[in-house]
Amino acid sequence: MFANGTFKVDLTPQQDAACPAGRMLINKIYLGDIQGQGSGQMISKRLDNGVAVYYAIEEFLGSVKGKNGGFTLVHQGYMSKDSQSLEISILEGSGNGELQAISGTMRIIQDANGHSYELSFKL
Repeated sequence: MFANGTFKVDLTPQQDAACPAGRMLINKIYLGDIQGQGSGQMISKRLDNGVAVYYAIEEFLGSVKGKNGGFTLVHQGYMSKDSQSLEISILEGSGNGELQAISGTMRIIQDANGHSYELSFKL
């Protein structure tokens, strides 16, 4: 099954002077086939040579194609001057409510119009 739509995201930097990585709080509002809110934390590191990495854990609560519940999204991103990758997956076993058996992956698209998503999932 597939779900798509848009989301608005607010990233709030956190101050961790003793830690060499950046940390941000994530707050999202999902619209479209997914309706609800995502919240979580992101840890990132960017080097002077342009290499960057980030990991995030996001808790979603709302509905997917009219089914109510929640689940955990795990983000893993990497970027260098030659390549980039982003993998977002639903943490196996994290679903609840009508989404208890959900599994799948998410793709994020960012362009001049903002952020959109494509969720490929099974229930």
